Amino acid sequence: MTTLKSKLHEDLNAAIKERDELRSSTLRLTLAAITKEEVAGKEKRELSDEEVTKVITREAKKRREAAEAFAQGGRTEQAEREKAEGELLATYLPKQLSDDDLRQIVAQAVEEAKAAGAEGPRAMGQVMKIVNPRVAGQAEGGRVAAVVKELLAG
Repeated sequence: MTTLKSKLHEDLNAAIKERDELRSSTLRLTLAAITKEEVAGKEKRELSDEEVTKVITREAKKRREAAEAFAQGGRTEQAEREKAEGELLATYLPKQLSDDDLRQIVAQAVEEAKAAGAEGPRAMGQVMKIVNPRVAGQAEGGRVAAVVKELLAG
């Protein structure tokens, strides 16, 4: 078992013993998503820590989007719960890049793409290919894309 997945199991057991309903339900759903990912495809496999992190990131994003939708729908209690679940999952993710750090990485990638002959908004794909491996797990795709567009626009 991967170390991150085993940490989730340990934390789930602790949450159950402490009768922490929010933590236990959130961790159960996350572990179910990890198991679903492991059995997807032709044969069962064990996920690496990197893959488990991607699943947790996806689950945290679902919680953020659900919280926004509930807040817009006037269901503040449900929105607060989704927000709390998202914050709990964020503790298992790597620290997110600050806006300045992200801007610096994207600026370097834009320079590399320009050196390779790509310019203007059409270079977005090339820049994203350079940036994504560098910021994997540390910045959400939408955030990265917004900075890339801004810097390519001039």
